[in-house]
Amino acid sequence: MKTTIFGALLGAALAMPAFAQDGDAAAGEKEFKKCKACHMIQSADGEDIVKGGKTGPNLWGIVGRKVAAEEGFKYGDGILEVAGANPDMVWTQEELAVYVTDPKAWLVEKSGDDGAKTKMTFKLNKNQADIAAYLASVSPDAGS
Repeated sequence: MKTTIFGALLGAALAMPAFAQDGDAAAGEKEFKKCKACHMIQSADGEDIVKGGKTGPNLWGIVGRKVAAEEGFKYGDGILEVAGANPDMVWTQEELAVYVTDPKAWLVEKSGDDGAKTKMTFKLNKNQADIAAYLASVSPDAGS
């Protein structure tokens, strides 16, 4: 019985990255409405793709960008700790899907600091892969 449960959990954990890559960008664009209270998407040339808040960083080009690397944005200590410990880490669709599911748990896992704190208190309970796929679609460096 324990082996069956462990096997099921392991299978689900291994499937998550594949699931994240298979998101639907069109569905994610609709889901992004939940995010725009805090985040905007503004291209490098200043075009507003999604007008939104400035509480969170601009998400244009997030996929392929180093963690906590948006110019001019004041990040919280938790994400800065992750970026400092993993200076070459870039956001991927998979990492974004996991992050938006539970930002604090992601920070704790990546930093190793059980007391890590996040400014992002919103958690997505579904459609994380779709949001990640949409963000990849507005990320010119996503494929590099």
